[in-house]
Amino acid sequence: MKTKLISFVLILILSAPLAIAQSTDKGKTSFAILGGVNFQNLNGKDDGGNKLENDMILGFHAGVNIQIPVAPEFYFQPGLLFTTKGAKNSTSTYKLSYIELPLNFVYKGLLGNGYVMVGFGPYVGYAIATKGGDFKTFDAGGNIFAGYEMAGGIFCQLNTQFGMLNIKDSSDKSSFKNTGFGLSIGYRF
Repeated sequence: MKTKLISFVLILILSAPLAIAQSTDKGKTSFAILGGVNFQNLNGKDDGGNKLENDMILGFHAGVNIQIPVAPEFYFQPGLLFTTKGAKNSTSTYKLSYIELPLNFVYKGLLGNGYVMVGFGPYVGYAIATKGGDFKTFDAGGNIFAGYEMAGGIFCQLNTQFGMLNIKDSSDKSSFKNTGFGLSIGYRF
């Protein structure tokens, strides 16, 4: 499964020049820097099959993305982010730091002097630091976001993530999945 997912990601990244060449949008490829706050949690079940009783923790994310036009008002938007995730409960605090590769598809429609944005796509992540438990280094899931980009390139978006893989590294029946939402502010140039 890991090999198939990595192959899929490489195909998407390598197809970017083709997407640029076939663009029918008058827009051009653009780059952005962004950062923001995360409200993250770990959902799932403990070894006994009971629902996890975790609370959200505050984290952050920062990174870059590239926006490639693929059709009028539609874009492919891969990126690279450093992001912190985790959860806490009465006995433990879990902290995880990831390098993530989101592969989003975005609709940008003109609204006033700027653009309304709606996007979705998969992400893959690699844990570079963990605290509070034994966790797998690989994570994957889905992104959904909406926001507004002003004519000058400054944008704000609300995003959510749904982890799809069990990141708990243990032989028991527990299951931990990253979930959360965040607010990003960035600049596209």
